[in-house]
Amino acid sequence: MKHITCIEDLRLLHKRRVPRAFFDYADRGSYTEDTLRANIEDLQQIKFRQRILVDVSKRDLSTTILGEPAAMPLVLAPVGLLGMQHGDGEIHACRAAQAAGIPFTQSTMSICSIEEIAAAVDKPFWFQLYVMKDRGFIKALIERAIAAKCSALVLTVDLQVIGQRHQDIKNGMTVPPEWSLSKLVDFASKPSWVAGVLRGKRRSFGNIVGHVKGTEDLTKLAEWTASQFDTTLNWKDIDWIRSIWPGKLILKGILDVEDAELAAKTGAQAIVVSNHGGRQLDGAPSSIEVLPEIADSVGSQVEIMFDGGIRTGMDMVRAIALGAKSCMIGRAYCHGLGAGGEAGVAKAIDILGKEMLTTMGLCGVNRVAEIDDNLLAV
Repeated sequence: MKHITCIEDLRLLHKRRVPRAFFDYADRGSYTEDTLRANIEDLQQIKFRQRILVDVSKRDLSTTILGEPAAMPLVLAPVGLLGMQHGDGEIHACRAAQAAGIPFTQSTMSICSIEEIAAAVDKPFWFQLYVMKDRGFIKALIERAIAAKCSALVLTVDLQVIGQRHQDIKNGMTVPPEWSLSKLVDFASKPSWVAGVLRGKRRSFGNIVGHVKGTEDLTKLAEWTASQFDTTLNWKDIDWIRSIWPGKLILKGILDVEDAELAAKTGAQAIVVSNHGGRQLDGAPSSIEVLPEIADSVGSQVEIMFDGGIRTGMDMVRAIALGAKSCMIGRAYCHGLGAGGEAGVAKAIDILGKEMLTTMGLCGVNRVAEIDDNLLAV
């Protein structure tokens, strides 16, 4: 990790070390990937005002997220299948986040189970929920998150219908996986990855297998999962979730002001302005394009988090300047995990933090609370 200088370095190393199917699963988006590209490009178009002769000797990234102290305004977002990027990937990512003093969010579609992560780390983590048709399973899943002392529930609200990711189809990214000679050669050329995954606790969805009847068989698991995404999900279901979940609730996947206003009325403590990393509605606006209007509309009622295109600490400053209280990253830390396990995730967090500190200094501010749109060039 000594000569890694940026998230793109981690991405390239991730690409070399992990089989193509799993790298592409993390790296690519839906359909023509217009929204995936816009997330990154629109952030890069935002320019800073360089300020000089300001005392910036006391720069500090510390802040609060949902009222809890955090070392920097960053959260590791939920990413499915982390355990296939690196053996026990969810545990390693959670440990790196907790060592850095920031929250980690476990995905419903993780490889390690809620209980396995809780047994392996020292502090509470966040849990992300997909609401499926089997409400009995979802109720039990929420109760398992409560028993594991998860400190926040992140309800993803933009996955009722799944956007097609062309590269996953081309790679045979299914459960069970489609095998081909090229895929076998790809796996065989990455013995360190194979050994790490084989040493991991499991290689299937830990939150589902053993908790839903008949899902021990991979084919049955795939059939059950494919049948469970619920197109009837609506605002009333949030009341049902809140009747079970006693803690902090975050709604992730808000991209429209009208939806943000409705979300603010649900009693949720925070919303995440997000288009699912360009993996759902292709042709949707970038997250940064809609952030200012949403923050202006509901920022005084709920905490605003930002997700979509963060690849640098400069991007974090841009999002906070336009109204976010904190940022979520998915691909950025997933690249670190694939590149170097726990150390790689720690490196990704460290890179973003150092870039953010440098940007703050060159813009003439010392504290996160001082970051606003006055830092941006008109």
